[in-house]
Amino acid sequence: MAPLTYLFPLFLLFGLTQSRTTPHSSKTTLLNVASSLQNAHNVVSFTHHRQQPSLLTPFSIHLHSRASIQKPSHSDYKSLTLARLARDSARVRALQTRLDLALNRVSNSDLNVNPAESGDEFQANALQGPIVSGTSQGSGEYFLRVGIGKPSSQAYVVLDTGSDVSWIQCAPCSECYQQSDPIFDPVLSSSYSPIHCDAPQCKSLDLSECRNGTCLYEVSYGDGSYTVGEFATETVTLGSAEVSGVAIGCGHNNEGLFVGAAGLLGLGGGKLSFPAQVNATSFSYCLVDRDSDAVSTLEFDSPLPRNAVTAPLMRNPELDTFYYLSLKGISVGGEALPIPDSSFEVDAIGGGGIIVDSGTAVTRLRSEVYDTLRDAFVNGTRALPKANSVSLFDTCYDLSSRNSVEVPTVSFHFPEGKELPLPAKNYLIPVDSVGTFCLAFAPTTSSLSIIGNVQQQGTRVGFDIANSLVGFSANSC
Repeated sequence: MAPLTYLFPLFLLFGLTQSRTTPHSSKTTLLNVASSLQNAHNVVSFTHHRQQPSLLTPFSIHLHSRASIQKPSHSDYKSLTLARLARDSARVRALQTRLDLALNRVSNSDLNVNPAESGDEFQANALQGPIVSGTSQGSGEYFLRVGIGKPSSQAYVVLDTGSDVSWIQCAPCSECYQQSDPIFDPVLSSSYSPIHCDAPQCKSLDLSECRNGTCLYEVSYGDGSYTVGEFATETVTLGSAEVSGVAIGCGHNNEGLFVGAAGLLGLGGGKLSFPAQVNATSFSYCLVDRDSDAVSTLEFDSPLPRNAVTAPLMRNPELDTFYYLSLKGISVGGEALPIPDSSFEVDAIGGGGIIVDSGTAVTRLRSEVYDTLRDAFVNGTRALPKANSVSLFDTCYDLSSRNSVEVPTVSFHFPEGKELPLPAKNYLIPVDSVGTFCLAFAPTTSSLSIIGNVQQQGTRVGFDIANSLVGFSANSC
């Protein structure tokens, strides 16, 4: 989740690289309707199971879907979908607001909050691991299991490329939400060390406060969730790699829809992000199907696969957290859409552009771009029976009588003629368990566009920070 930071009170393919004009590009893609519906049926009946630690190479850690960790609280798939979309909309608003605040250069002093009001409730080589998809509580998040402290306490944390500050719930709790593991107690860790107010880490926070010489932090999110507590350095263990002196938030006052996870691992582009703190030259993840209990990995300092479809990684000088990429266009059914290149470019004041985000589920496109894509897709699916719109999805189909359907291929086009065709299941998704499928793109009135995790599923997304590239690799989970 990309954070909204306010002053106290303590409140992210498929196919080979091809030219966009190549005659070999497939115009249509097959959607396995039966398989998607089976997953939709299964997800609300997953049995919670504790993922066992696995022996991976250093700096590699497993990623899991939230459903494989904690059974969704929803009785049917449609209610789960609606909850996901509501949470997703809140995240998108958070991303947009974060950018707006940066562009308007809103500072702590501009917010005029009295520091005295804060904290009344607050008491004082390669790296890899597994990833899981988040399905309950309307979340599109993915989880990984890490160790915190010495001796190491195991905990699930949310993977987030849209924020920098990593944090975990800590005892004593003024207010803590439910999590799968015991609350971390810093008193029991020999490697826990509070950060002083004049330390560089404290000064790098968007929002900080000083109490008795100790740095306090706060991060708030677009859905009303927040974490407040002490900023400290601690030992973090991912896979078989142990990293000491990582600056993390020790949250004593936390609230929101993080149910199941103990905190968050920030993978953004800022100074306080985990990749920056461990001096990683690259990292990559592969997001499993959000309705799956399969496991994939988050890896650090691993090269992009040779078959990766690459795009330039761009940075916005006004906001270093987000990962922008150079997108030249989109095609539907093998035909390039009439979209100006400027639709995806960062403008002179830092607005616009398109980012890759692990926490946003549904890809958001500027309204005029979305309308063009939707109209082209509708034109190529005239033979399919229509269904009523669902939440933010205005293009839906009744596929209840089909085992599979052929739909127009949707592709992203990058510089140097590189093309990323998406599999049908990454843009035509079930919204209930009886056969209603919707086009999983949505419009935004913001100038910022976002490639969400539904479109990223089943591919390894790599961020080659050293060479300023984003890579998409099919079947590399």
